[in-house]
Amino acid sequence: MVAPSQKAFPVSWDQFHRDARALAWRLAAAGPFKAIVCITRGGLVPAAIVARELDVRLIETVCVASYHDYTSQGSLMVLKDIAESVKALGPEGAGVLVVDDLTDTGKTAKIVREMLPKAHFAAVYAKPAGRPTIDTFVTEVSQDTWIYFPWDMGLAYQEPITAGAKG
Repeated sequence: MVAPSQKAFPVSWDQFHRDARALAWRLAAAGPFKAIVCITRGGLVPAAIVARELDVRLIETVCVASYHDYTSQGSLMVLKDIAESVKALGPEGAGVLVVDDLTDTGKTAKIVREMLPKAHFAAVYAKPAGRPTIDTFVTEVSQDTWIYFPWDMGLAYQEPITAGAKG
């Protein structure tokens, strides 16, 4: 999970929803968009929120696997390409919004940008190495931060802070 040199950034469902809506606010001026392409799996949740807020009905996925063991980014594999009908909406993806939860190194966005070079790329969170690959984001975190998304976490009992002090 998080190496000792990494910072942990847990995100609750409420916080993620607020951040995804903030992304939609920023994107409203960049549209209108004919379709949303979400980068799965992380882009599914923010794409649903953004689609609702911007009233976009056509939602497509592109499936790119990069984190194979939830701890480090490995080689990228395109598991599912973008539908030709979405690619044909505008020249080189013009008018299409691509959404992801996070741009980390930017490798995933670069692969998708090759498919839709004129699309507008957005992510809820961005790390410095990935920032140049996207057009719009909400929150920047340091490169050594591991974001714990709400769909990756479960509820667990937490000891009171003072419990460890009693002896």
